[in-house]
Amino acid sequence: MPGYAGTVPFWERRWALPLTIFVLFAGIYCATAAERITRPSPNNHYVHLAAAWLHGRLDLGGDPPGSNDWACFDSVVRGPCPPGRYSFPEHDSQRYRWYVSFPPLPAALLLPVVAVFGLSTLDALFWALLAGLAPALLFVVLRSLRESGRSARTVRDDLLLTALFAVGSVYYFVAVQGTVWFAAHVVASALICLHLVYAFGARRPLLAGLTLGLAFLCRPATLLLGIFFIVQAAEASKRGGRPLFRSLAWFAAPLGLVVMLVMAHNVARFGDPFELGYRFLQIRWRPRIETWGLFSVHYLPRNLAVFFLSVPWWLSHSPFVRISRHGLALWLTTPNLLWSLWPKKLDGSIVGLWAAVLATALCTLLYQNTGWIQFGYRFSLDYLPLLFVLIALGGRRFGAAFWACAVFAVALNTFGAVTFDRHHQFYDTDPTQKVIFQPD
Repeated sequence: MPGYAGTVPFWERRWALPLTIFVLFAGIYCATAAERITRPSPNNHYVHLAAAWLHGRLDLGGDPPGSNDWACFDSVVRGPCPPGRYSFPEHDSQRYRWYVSFPPLPAALLLPVVAVFGLSTLDALFWALLAGLAPALLFVVLRSLRESGRSARTVRDDLLLTALFAVGSVYYFVAVQGTVWFAAHVVASALICLHLVYAFGARRPLLAGLTLGLAFLCRPATLLLGIFFIVQAAEASKRGGRPLFRSLAWFAAPLGLVVMLVMAHNVARFGDPFELGYRFLQIRWRPRIETWGLFSVHYLPRNLAVFFLSVPWWLSHSPFVRISRHGLALWLTTPNLLWSLWPKKLDGSIVGLWAAVLATALCTLLYQNTGWIQFGYRFSLDYLPLLFVLIALGGRRFGAAFWACAVFAVALNTFGAVTFDRHHQFYDTDPTQKVIFQPD
């Protein structure tokens, strides 16, 4: 029968190319992660959070298995625990309660796996496999823009941009780590791409709001990406599409539900709907958070220095190069992003994308942390898929310079993915966060 689905060749099926991209890059990430996928990661906070839920608890029920970014809440004074303490006597366990402060969606994804394997869950393997989703979904975004006439790119161009995101950006080193901070980026990146599928043209307001709400449950700064949907909804309304109020109402409904769930979760843990738990982190830079808050212009100069100016340190002896623990500048790890800066012509989509990127980037640049410890500026993943979409929509030709930058980006980020947290001779050992530029 001519129309029977079973007679359609594999490569002509709509899902074939995205599936191939997923399998290819998930395989690359697993191969690069190598030994990491054979054991639980050293900072498997989400596994412990999922295990706590399965035992009917919101806190860990005891001391944490380490000292790296766990939140401690003094339930008597309703504030942070005494600084510098990472364990307490058993009789104090009800007073001093340990929590995972990071947004919880990645732990929810791990629940069925942790239910089977417990604390032995191979979380790095889980995240490396899941990391293949973001490149596949980015290709779906680019394909939909091409098919709708918004993008003049070819399939080859879309595949190039997809590969650049997958192995020519900071996403590569993030995808192969497996630990708590990087896992959140992996999940959020896939959700950001899925959000873009629904947000363009404001064609699926409910799903656009839902996917953005889920991204918020991984990386709170991504909530500002909603600016793009608002711009798209306003444009669609002017063209005679769905009325603006109706689009925004459908978009806001799942976001509002997610926010209410987060607030209820905060009340259940800390008795305060607006307390996420970050100020309870037992970290050495807690005094600066208490002084300046989580977000402040006080942090802006340092974050801008890392974002724009952090480059490798050249040495006169082996290994001849060293990288700050604050990571490399964004333009250096992926110089092709510079092509997003000068589109052939502006339209509403480009303006909306840039408005969302700039708002989200400013939020991360005002944060108390640079992303420490990292190979490249990982907080850019909160908006990086939008920058690749901007390159596609910009219409500039991918000539020799673009290809040369692409080769450089893939080589540099492969180096980062292979060496970061493995070959420590290439990375600075400063533990203070005060050293950004190469010492005199």
